[in-house]
Amino acid sequence: MKIAFTIIISFLIFNTSFSQNKLGNPEVDPIQIQKNYEQWSVYQNKKIMLSRDFKALDVVSKEISKETFLDQLANGNFIPIRLKSEADIYVYKLFKILPKTDTSIKATINQIGFDAYKNYKMEGTAFPQFSFKDLDGNLVTNESMKGKIIVIKCWYIHCTPCIREFPQVNKLVSAYKDRKDIIFISLAEDSAEQLKTFLARKPLLYSVIPDMKVYMNESLQLNSFPTHFIINKEGMIAKVLPNFESLEVALVKESKL
Repeated sequence: MKIAFTIIISFLIFNTSFSQNKLGNPEVDPIQIQKNYEQWSVYQNKKIMLSRDFKALDVVSKEISKETFLDQLANGNFIPIRLKSEADIYVYKLFKILPKTDTSIKATINQIGFDAYKNYKMEGTAFPQFSFKDLDGNLVTNESMKGKIIVIKCWYIHCTPCIREFPQVNKLVSAYKDRKDIIFISLAEDSAEQLKTFLARKPLLYSVIPDMKVYMNESLQLNSFPTHFIINKEGMIAKVLPNFESLEVALVKESKL
């Protein structure tokens, strides 16, 4: 009996240890990463993609919903760290922000969490009604876009991150040029005249809609740029994304549905 009991205990310990190891260790030291704002910011921007699908863990490694995770980031005192895993698998865990941590880190995380939470809550809802004319005079409406996947980039001329990703989003348009069911539209705050002058120097392969500041502020309630939307064929918001890297991944997934 003693031998059997010992074997059972050893098996349970092994399984528990194996289960913990499967989650992986933090890819950076949660304490060290909090000591310097610049170092943390680089890590956050490159490694924490809150618009993607990910497994969320609380401070004791209990799995929680994405909504709860984002709410904790927006309103709590936590820093998100990615656990080591395969390249295309995302596991994020919450760690307590230490008392001596730069207050700018907490403030920035709260803002990032708020934006990500707001974007997440928009997913699965109907995209607001629209009737736009692009720079070429083409009319674009909810009705005319039925049965198509719509990729929308929201931006303005003086938004440096918006312009920086032009080459990447242009490549994305070219990659899907044979998909007649995928349409690329951009909403810009600027006037038609300003846009025509600007785009003559920096081309954008999207269909460009001018004078969209009020629509983006009031109907979409945007407060950060660029923001990308993927609208599914039923007119529902499939994804709201803050950068090209997340857009590229999400569009691959949506295009296969």
